Amino acid sequence: MAPQPAAPASPARGTRPRNRRALILAAATELFYRRGYDQLTMGDLAEAVGIGPSALYRHFTGKQHLLREVLTDGLAPARRVLTELDVADRAAALRRLGALAVDHRPLGLLWQREARHLTNEDRAAFRGDLHQIGALLTGHVRTLRPGIDPAAAELLAWSMIGVLTSISFHRVELPRPGYDDLLAELAGAVLDTPLPDGFTAAPPPRPGFVALVPASRREALLNEAVRMFAAHGYTEVGIEEIAAAVGISGPSVYHHFPSKLDLLVTALRRGAAALLTDVSAVYRTATGAGDGLGRLVRSYLGFTQAHHELVDLLITEVDHLPDDERRHSRQTQRDYLDEWVHLLRAVHPGLDPAAARVRVQAVLTVANDAARTPRVRANPALPAALEAIATQLLHLPD
Repeated sequence: MAPQPAAPASPARGTRPRNRRALILAAATELFYRRGYDQLTMGDLAEAVGIGPSALYRHFTGKQHLLREVLTDGLAPARRVLTELDVADRAAALRRLGALAVDHRPLGLLWQREARHLTNEDRAAFRGDLHQIGALLTGHVRTLRPGIDPAAAELLAWSMIGVLTSISFHRVELPRPGYDDLLAELAGAVLDTPLPDGFTAAPPPRPGFVALVPASRREALLNEAVRMFAAHGYTEVGIEEIAAAVGISGPSVYHHFPSKLDLLVTALRRGAAALLTDVSAVYRTATGAGDGLGRLVRSYLGFTQAHHELVDLLITEVDHLPDDERRHSRQTQRDYLDEWVHLLRAVHPGLDPAAARVRVQAVLTVANDAARTPRVRANPALPAALEAIATQLLHLPD
């Protein structure tokens, strides 16, 4: 769930600070982070920095332009740090990455939730910048682990990025530099993970693969809606498009779902129910806290692989729900995470609750990121590799 930090302070009206552009970007970063792109207007953003909309338009042509600059500026420190990083002093390098993550906490959520709102050209450029960052960290991983398979090095690098950006998805606060050190420790745990020998580049996709079609028209509509919402965003998909995907007219959808919103609500409710059912099964069958947590890891990895589009919706589309449904969805996510934390602290009784939550969110974010990346998801060795990473992050017995 996205945190809700305090709104940025507005400068006094009537002043013209020399760093106005920087102030606008800082305010926009916080507001996009707290409220989401769809929920903001240029007027909201102008108000946050104490200027009129016309003054805002002198710096940015529109909200989409402003988002592009927020994301581009957000990546610049990461690129600079990774370019300069001296991994000869491994401990210092990891601490620097931990500090970078805390200093730029909103970035992970922003790029995962909001980058879809960019123009096609800007989105392609932003992805290129992200891939450059991934390549820089992959190079450092290969330096620190000479002889590792290139595909394994890339997975470890992106998993380290997942750990570092995972703090975007919760509100846990820890004193610094302890927070930096915890993230450095977790990134180091990923770096040291012994991956399965079979983890190499994924084989090419199977030719001629055709997905099965449900017998029920209602199920077919739900499947297509989830797929299309994940690919294009809830607001960009219409009922007519969903209907056409299953070969019916738009009005026919309403025989099965009262509205487009009901499709989203149904999908997210199902995802939450599946996760909580898995928790119930773990408590009924596990032989102890360690076994239970290991089972939760495996069940969540299975869920993210089979329902990666639902994972995408849980990250990107919850804010479109009605207030009651949104609160219920977020509470369900918290309840699910609480069970992980409960089991982790049963395994490690002295573990601080806040630190335990940070560890658990790191595992979930690494799993989510891998599932949402088609090229990575296609690797048949991925579940075993992610389980190995989770085992390291949670300090579970092998």
